[in-house]
Amino acid sequence: MIKRRASRQTMVGGVAVGGGAPVSIQSMTNTDTRDIRATVAQIGRLADAGCQIIRLAVPDMEAAEAFGQIKKQVKLPMVADIHFDYRLAIAAIENGADKVRINPGNIGSRDRVEAVLKKAAERGIPIRVGVNSGSLEKGLLEKYGGVTAEALCESALNTVRFVEDMGFDNIVVSLKASDVALNDGAHKLIADRMDHPLHIGITESGTVESGKVKSAVGIGSLLLSGIGDTLRVSLTGDPVEEVLFAKQILKAVGLRRTGVNLISCPTCGRTRVDLPSIAARIEQALPILEAEMEARELPGITVAVMGCEVNGPGEASGADFGVACGKGRGALFCRGQVIKTVDEEEICSELIGYIRERVLRHTETR
Repeated sequence: MIKRRASRQTMVGGVAVGGGAPVSIQSMTNTDTRDIRATVAQIGRLADAGCQIIRLAVPDMEAAEAFGQIKKQVKLPMVADIHFDYRLAIAAIENGADKVRINPGNIGSRDRVEAVLKKAAERGIPIRVGVNSGSLEKGLLEKYGGVTAEALCESALNTVRFVEDMGFDNIVVSLKASDVALNDGAHKLIADRMDHPLHIGITESGTVESGKVKSAVGIGSLLLSGIGDTLRVSLTGDPVEEVLFAKQILKAVGLRRTGVNLISCPTCGRTRVDLPSIAARIEQALPILEAEMEARELPGITVAVMGCEVNGPGEASGADFGVACGKGRGALFCRGQVIKTVDEEEICSELIGYIRERVLRHTETR
């Protein structure tokens, strides 16, 4: 079992962050915030995928006003992403922001930062503050000879103290790097030096393909160490991919028990069916099933796709449902017990149908 780092709890809309609450999944829209219709539509897709908190860029006052119109049309807690102009942060808060992400270093003078914090305090919303490897202070770069885990940690702690000195402590902290090892080291340094909730991720991780590798290693390592209260997987592309992959990371480390955990064997010379194709078709059918399960708040299940009798019901006995394949056929099983045998081309439809019958329709009759 993972022993999670103790942290304070704050609320982002209706989502608890820190204090032992489940690790929440965030993403960020890549539409023009001023395009209200497109942004609302994308947030809807993200919510359907399992996103719990959504962040929007607010680059100008028109976007801040659109933020308020979007807020009226969506259910997800909304975070305003602000840089440079403190007036945009205040406008976003007045337009219903559930959290504001700022970098105190580029907002301006102390009185401007204080104005933002005062408005946030009036509305009872948290501020996310932090640093990333691309924007470290010159003094720290000189002190540590470049970007290091120690420099990132010190920069983040300085920022936290700066905000706390103004009497504001409803804070979520982030310190991110695109280098996985650097990112890991910085978080492990700061984890026991303050108790504010931590927003984790690998910044600028890359494309959907390469970014998933970095994110799985970087975010997964932190979660296994008990670090992280909310997370974002940052990928170049459709943000829905971020949400779906974040769910997979949480399931892989055992922090999310909902949905479907798919396991499949790597195949070998004993395999006498097209197992990669079978596993792919089953995987493609799972998102709809997962969405229905989560909507009904059903516990998660494990589905096993095994290529031969050796890796069949015996080795996968811990799975709730699965298939063990032979020559052109597959034996469907439920918790180690064989249910029936079907032809290869029927495996996917028969297995998914059986799971739906047992998991979804059974609950309707309770």
